[in-house]
Amino acid sequence: MIMITAKKNVATQRLFWSATAALFLFAALTAGCGTAGNSNTDANSTVGPKGPGGRGGRTAEVTIQTAGVQRISIQRQIDLSGSLIPQDEAQVSSEVAGVVRQVFVEMGQEVSAGEVLVKLDPRELELALQRAQSQLRQTEAQLGINGLEYGEPPPDEQISSVRLAMANRDDALAQLKRAQRLRSQNLLPQADLDAAETRVKVMEANYQAALESVRSLKATLQERRHAVELAQKKLNDTVIRASISGQIAERLVQQGEYIRENTPVVRIVQINPLKIRSAIQERHAGLVRTGLSVEFAVESAPGQTFRGKVAYISPSVDLSTRTFPVEVMVDNASRRLKPGFFAKGVIFTHRDENVLAISEDTVSTLAGVSNVYVVEGGKVRQQQVTIGTKIDGMYELLEGLKGDEVLAASNLTLLATGVPVKISRAANTAPSSEGGQP
Repeated sequence: MIMITAKKNVATQRLFWSATAALFLFAALTAGCGTAGNSNTDANSTVGPKGPGGRGGRTAEVTIQTAGVQRISIQRQIDLSGSLIPQDEAQVSSEVAGVVRQVFVEMGQEVSAGEVLVKLDPRELELALQRAQSQLRQTEAQLGINGLEYGEPPPDEQISSVRLAMANRDDALAQLKRAQRLRSQNLLPQADLDAAETRVKVMEANYQAALESVRSLKATLQERRHAVELAQKKLNDTVIRASISGQIAERLVQQGEYIRENTPVVRIVQINPLKIRSAIQERHAGLVRTGLSVEFAVESAPGQTFRGKVAYISPSVDLSTRTFPVEVMVDNASRRLKPGFFAKGVIFTHRDENVLAISEDTVSTLAGVSNVYVVEGGKVRQQQVTIGTKIDGMYELLEGLKGDEVLAASNLTLLATGVPVKISRAANTAPSSEGGQP
């Protein structure tokens, strides 16, 4: 057993030394090749044992493309998202109770304001109108008014009951005067004079009662006229009409059904125009104003862009979300949009001209820090920059450069401050002249 173990250890040591010798041989061959290569160097090779940044040797030139700092126009915009809602929506209800006799609309049907939607059985309300009209005619007859014309009643003194009371009063006064004259001549007993005076008082009271009765009848006249108008309105309300133009979103009653007052019968939504109701962050409050253009898309129409304009802006900010409501008017003559769709787009606020920008090919970003390599005297210098909006392959330059620098636009991973470079050609970095939609 001891002999077998010893043999294994010897074999292991031989394998180790064989591998070590092979590694030394490989290193010697590599060094020889490097020495031979140095005898015929070109612009892209290095002299010395190390590559870029190595010590004891010259750093190789890196062939690069370059790009300059551009000046472009940028259309500023604010993200927007929200739901499409109808500009107007109405739930039409019955104002009277009754049995549904006819329903003239179905879900999805277009209707105009005033169009007949539902009819109820009018018989009971017709009888109520006739009763109210009969009571009105009775009152008008008492006041001396003929027909159902709503003219002003005659003056109190021209009404028959008042004229009768007035005539009786005048007759009693005349008889009192005769009685007083005869009594002064001792031709009439005192009792007859007292009776004449009493009769005058009675007739005067009858006259006042007639006036009060007439005034009460005039008040009753107004009340019964209103009762007739109300009965007529209720009869008219058996024909239920659309309050707005739009499409029928829901039909809520069926023929033959008995419904009570204030029962909803249909729901109408206005399809054109529509509104997008959204909420904008309070930091944009100074940028959003009515009339700004909006572009958005909906999931049901991929690849299509719809447009609208900011129409209404809330004057207050929601304290819980730190946003303020905004409504965008959208033309929907094509009927491609429906209430309830989710819309996502942008509000175009303003355009900035002459904005510094650099190609995305010149930017190297690591751990959230962006850098560029400025070409100066055949070498590059790493420079940290702050970038903003990206449009058509260009980054808005916020900080870090003056605007006249030449930047490396290729092989950025091979570059570091002080590395010599060879410029092959300028990169094609022509920016878009628009920088966004107006």
